[in-house]
Amino acid sequence: MNKKLGALALLGASAVVLAGCAGGSSSGGSATPEAAELRVWLVGTDTPQDARDYLTTTFAEQNPGSKIVIEEQQWTGLVDKLTTSLSSNDSPDIVEMGNTQAAAFTSSGALLDVSDIQDKLGGDDLLPGFVEAGSWDGKLFAAPYYSGARVVFYNTAQYQTAGVTAPSTLADYVSNAGKLSAALPGVSGVYFPGKDWYNALPFIWENGGEIAVQKDGKWDAQLSSDASVDGIKQVQEVMASSLAPKDGDETESWVPFRTEKAATLSAPSWAYWSIVADEDKAPTALADTLGYFALPGKDGGAAKVFAGGSNIGIAAKSAHPELAKSALEIMLSDDYQEILAKGGLVPAKKSLGKDVAAATPELAKVIADAAAGAKLTPASPKWADVEAKGLLQDFFVKVAQGGDVKSLATELDTQIESILNG
Repeated sequence: MNKKLGALALLGASAVVLAGCAGGSSSGGSATPEAAELRVWLVGTDTPQDARDYLTTTFAEQNPGSKIVIEEQQWTGLVDKLTTSLSSNDSPDIVEMGNTQAAAFTSSGALLDVSDIQDKLGGDDLLPGFVEAGSWDGKLFAAPYYSGARVVFYNTAQYQTAGVTAPSTLADYVSNAGKLSAALPGVSGVYFPGKDWYNALPFIWENGGEIAVQKDGKWDAQLSSDASVDGIKQVQEVMASSLAPKDGDETESWVPFRTEKAATLSAPSWAYWSIVADEDKAPTALADTLGYFALPGKDGGAAKVFAGGSNIGIAAKSAHPELAKSALEIMLSDDYQEILAKGGLVPAKKSLGKDVAAATPELAKVIADAAAGAKLTPASPKWADVEAKGLLQDFFVKVAQGGDVKSLATELDTQIESILNG
């Protein structure tokens, strides 16, 4: 799992504390909740500043005397931090989590059942895959927050210099990586750090492989299958021509791309705003030479890419559950979700999908094509444990370093099965 509006995504890493005050009433329950300070955990800089401002201002208007404090968290180590914090007596009130991490918390009792306000949050209009990820035993615990498919950004000028055109198949994409690197000294054909397992999954899926499937009530890991190995070998080939750190991650991967140290970057759609403007919101050189396409599949068309995104829920130990429901309703409102959509995020409501990156219609179409075939990781409550242990990151670092794919994948399959079936 990431991530606008004139580069408003370029936030600082510090916590943001905002509040307002005006008349209104809470929508969370029949009685007006006692005024309080609500702590909201948002992860990374994916939520644009305009959305944060809208949340804090609207919440203060609807709940006189109360305010929201937004505490920004990091994706690295999030599962462990949520596990500890949600079980403590000092739990935050509302928490964002990756869609692949949600099952670990919906099934453990760490989140509040919000089925009673599901219709107010969007009902049948909510993204069904994310509703499924946030539900347990027929009840909704973590609502969809946003989705986002990965798209490929490329430097049209560098492609022209190298005599390379946008690929039509996955094999072309792999071949282009080597051609671009050879023609452009000091430049990565495709920026692909070793820990970036999100961008590695499409190669596995497009070759007919899987991470793990259920057989007779047990999880069968399949990364060592012939099909999966074929895909991982393609990943290894692309990584070999990349100048990205073999043990690095995808954090701020748009920086080497926008500074023309990489000709191609596969990233979440919302990275667009961090590519066309720098940290000071000044336009970058890429603003004039930026192209984009959906990662091509093995036989053409759009590849199956990882369906990144987030769910959001209320802590079971929240001291202010009714106020938290009021805030959650604001975050799932059309006005709030449209702010996310304008920033390149796929909103939590199907009816708002047409508004994604509306300022750049061509990019909106690419996002739609990429999202159409997006896939998720295995639907197991224990999948978050696989992520928390960094097994896929460690595996692809070894792949990037030139390790034997078959033996490494066989070892990883054993580790994954031990966790999912434990």
